[in-house]
Amino acid sequence: MFDSIRVLFKELAPTVDFCSLRAVNETSENIAVRQDVLQPLSSRVDRGAMVTVIHRGGYGYAATSDLSAGGLKVALGQAKAWAAACAKQPITDFSKIVFPSYIGKYQSPSSVTSTQPSRREIIDLLQAESAICRIDDRIVDWEASLWITDTGQLYLSSDGGDIEQEFRYVVPNLYVSANVGSDTQTRSFGGRCLCQQGDLSIFLDSGMNGSGRRLAEETLELLAAPNCPSGDMDLLLMPSQMMLQIHESIGHPLELDRILGDERNFAGTSFVTLDMFGHYLYGSELLNVSFDPTRHEEFSSYRWDDDGSLAEKQFVIRHGVLERSLGGVISQARAGIDGVAATRACNWNRPPVDRIANLNIEPGTSTLKEMIGLVERGVLMDTNISWSIDDSRNKFQFGCEYGQLIENGELKGVLKNPNYRGVSATFWRSLKAVGDISTFEVMGTPFCGKAEPSQVIRVGHASPACLFGNVEIFGGQG
Repeated sequence: MFDSIRVLFKELAPTVDFCSLRAVNETSENIAVRQDVLQPLSSRVDRGAMVTVIHRGGYGYAATSDLSAGGLKVALGQAKAWAAACAKQPITDFSKIVFPSYIGKYQSPSSVTSTQPSRREIIDLLQAESAICRIDDRIVDWEASLWITDTGQLYLSSDGGDIEQEFRYVVPNLYVSANVGSDTQTRSFGGRCLCQQGDLSIFLDSGMNGSGRRLAEETLELLAAPNCPSGDMDLLLMPSQMMLQIHESIGHPLELDRILGDERNFAGTSFVTLDMFGHYLYGSELLNVSFDPTRHEEFSSYRWDDDGSLAEKQFVIRHGVLERSLGGVISQARAGIDGVAATRACNWNRPPVDRIANLNIEPGTSTLKEMIGLVERGVLMDTNISWSIDDSRNKFQFGCEYGQLIENGELKGVLKNPNYRGVSATFWRSLKAVGDISTFEVMGTPFCGKAEPSQVIRVGHASPACLFGNVEIFGGQG
């Protein structure tokens, strides 16, 4: 398919200042066993192309699922017409923006030693995991599943760019829910965020197989546990919660189009302003946050973004100081500040916009035991279950599935319904210890929403456990 598109683009590309084409061919399959019953297998195939035209300062795009010469010709004509309309009232002179023109290929990692399981073997593994979940009549729901997506993507530009990338996304999932009266508790494997790129060795090596009984036992333990206490105290967050904390209170606030006001109508703005970059103290000196699409197993790894820019590891926050935005080539030109290769689209029928990609906290030097030992009174929280944050990505409130009380440097017992709240602009400055590599986990989410029309995209986050001081913690109802 891509070879024929290359030929057609060369023949059909109009004489304009700049033109590009991004073709996507995606297949996905979901296999699930819920309450020991194999669910109907679901699969999806989706393919099409987005064309972009920049001419005389204007910018236009159009998409089509008709990849014939006729279909691409119509889309290119529509994009050129939109560029002409945009040129009358542009937000910037798009013709002055220099787009890169790389040539290359990228592919998700694959194991040369691991035997890949068949569909039948995957189903057998999921059924076996499901069968060990119901250890008690109070277990009311449980499911084991595997979601696999293969994406091929081609980027061509009128100035010679030719980039082909192939991705395989693997998402194993397991959850168990238990109920007594009005109290329902759930434990999920990795917070439903153990998402990575690679082959099916991810599924086999994830640790999900054999974890069903542990999750069931922890769910029952939560039913009998006391509610989380309330008050200002230390908070130790595990990677499965750090993932969302990074996502909501660092990732989204640093998206440059949001800072410029593009998202205010739908996804909100940001408390971050352009004049903060280079000196604003975002967190304590222990906070080092990297944009790293080169970590091959992480969920949103790539070599080039959807505007053809080369992706490299770069720090957005170093020793607590805000250094750069999550803005791609267009937003960087508009704002006049540094960004990263982070313009991405969820599919062929959406334009690329500034998005979170692999946004990670670099490991520190503290072991989990050492961080627990630093706490006189506090709570360890694991696995996100609820989240809320305001339109400027500043004030937030998060809840977790599982908590443990910490007193005088020791874990004292399980707590249910642990929650905490804070303000992004000050929360990260309370960071008092960062876990070492032994506490570090690579995670992600397939469901990050933004933009109009709506785009739901894949995002990666890797983090160690982190300890925060003097955080407002509270429990659920008794």
